[in-house]
Amino acid sequence: MTRTFISIVASLGLLIVWLSAHAAEIQVLALTKDKAILSINGERRVLKTGQTSPEGVTLIDSNSAEAVVEVDGQQEIFPLGVVVTPITNKNGGSTGNPTVTLYADATGFFFADGKINNQPVRFLVDTGASAIAMSSATADRIRLDYSKGTPGIAQTASGIAQMVALKLNSVSVGGIELYNVDASVIIGAFPTEPLLGVSFLERLNMTRTGEKLELKKNY
Repeated sequence: MTRTFISIVASLGLLIVWLSAHAAEIQVLALTKDKAILSINGERRVLKTGQTSPEGVTLIDSNSAEAVVEVDGQQEIFPLGVVVTPITNKNGGSTGNPTVTLYADATGFFFADGKINNQPVRFLVDTGASAIAMSSATADRIRLDYSKGTPGIAQTASGIAQMVALKLNSVSVGGIELYNVDASVIIGAFPTEPLLGVSFLERLNMTRTGEKLELKKNY
């Protein structure tokens, strides 16, 4: 879905990350293609791709969904609408075990920008789905080859539908990436958003507090 710059700012709220290399607090205020507006340690910075702030934060790439920044040689990807907080060890370094925090929308649902086989998608979190589920329309859009999957039948809200079961090479949300994830492709146009189901969520620690849902990878 295409959003205007203003609506991006309004829907984004606060996206705050901490990069331990310089103990920098980075707040993503808005994103557009090849440009990001950041608050770095309280200073508002407008960076274009390739530019570096006085604090040493370089914008590697950005679009309406995510920004790639680099600090002291370390790159991080921050999707729009997801808070990624690297967990630090006692020495202040990142353990590589991030927590992804999602906030419910006005309808009470949790959405998350992520990737399937490195292709960007917008997930609907669904603990009632046994596996990641997507429509064949979505699979075709992200160029997912499901021709060699296992055919079957799925019970959907609109009735019985043909489906194909397969494993995805990788699925990521924020800084959490899992491999060999069970999924199903349902022939047709529904669901409109891929469902982030139990085959992904069962490998995480999930904590819900009111309108906030925290996901943390199990190790």
